[in-house]
Amino acid sequence: MTSTGITLFDTVIGPCGIAWRADKIIGMEIGDADESETRYRLQSRFADLQISSATDDASDAPDYVSEAISKVHMLLTGGNPDFSQTPLALDQVPDLNRQVYEILLQLKAGETITYGAIARRLGNIGLSQAVGYALGKNPFPIIVPCHRVIGSNGKLGGFSAAGGTATKLRLLNIERARTSPEPDLFGGLPLQAPPRLD
Repeated sequence: MTSTGITLFDTVIGPCGIAWRADKIIGMEIGDADESETRYRLQSRFADLQISSATDDASDAPDYVSEAISKVHMLLTGGNPDFSQTPLALDQVPDLNRQVYEILLQLKAGETITYGAIARRLGNIGLSQAVGYALGKNPFPIIVPCHRVIGSNGKLGGFSAAGGTATKLRLLNIERARTSPEPDLFGGLPLQAPPRLD
């Protein structure tokens, strides 16, 4: 087992990869078109790390990386794994981003939250745009489920991982998440019945 590295693995949304250093995950790449693209993106971000394949050389990855990979597979097959104890290098991100990511780690599969709701939890609704920026910089997609954040109008918003909003929608569909705002009291029905014509 090595103390630094990158492990590539296949999923139902395409090739993914996890990078780690010492005792923490430092990054993840998801949903690229092919393994060479995943490899390129991870090598661009972490040029000093060696890459291995989970299928060929899983023994090189620490247990916490293998466990994270198992949880990603579980999530992508409809499960509800808990990533809250996954060791992430949150010390490498700005404080506001870390706070946003910690809020997201509390969400269960299928739950969604709005940018504004995250800003309110941070104590300042004016931070909605900063929340969006933090999500765009998320180095741990899927583990830190930025795909579960939608606009207050039910629109998906952005998604910086490969495939953009198509990948985001696919993840939300796998989780059977509600992607539209909650219905109002009357479920969009008219307040009175139309007149009878008989």
